Amino acid sequence: MMNRNQFLRSLPIAGLATSLPYFAAAGTTQAEPQMDKELVATFVGAAHRDMDKVKSMLEEHPNLINAAHDWKMGDFETGLGAASHVGYKKLAQYFLDQGAQANIFTACLFGKMEIVKPMLEAFPSTIHARGPHGFTLLHHAQKGGDEALEVKEYLASLGAKETKIPIY
Repeated sequence: MMNRNQFLRSLPIAGLATSLPYFAAAGTTQAEPQMDKELVATFVGAAHRDMDKVKSMLEEHPNLINAAHDWKMGDFETGLGAASHVGYKKLAQYFLDQGAQANIFTACLFGKMEIVKPMLEAFPSTIHARGPHGFTLLHHAQKGGDEALEVKEYLASLGAKETKIPIY
């Protein structure tokens, strides 16, 4: 069995020269336009409070499901992130049902100890992670209410104290 380096060395110089354009072009794609920033901002804004608007916008623009608005200074927020940090569980669940990218913040909101604990055991510094607007894992667990009480207590046992860490 020949590996890549052996294969390239076996090519005659002329063969290699004619192969280079193929190798160079193989990893390139045509640039796709970005989503309209105002559309994303409107969608993420609606995800804090307006399920009907979110559903309507997703029907028209399905790629909004994981689109993130850049609030600046490293503060990025998706619709799921917005619904999660305000504790809008019904909308957060809708996003998940539509295929939104789940994360540890949303797992805290829903009290998913079977996700949160192994994640923090594997990556202990995540206890200090900041989500949209600087909201912490503890904040999300607090927004989860009784369903997230076990996660809230677990986070507190690890020393989580702040519920919002300023990002600006």
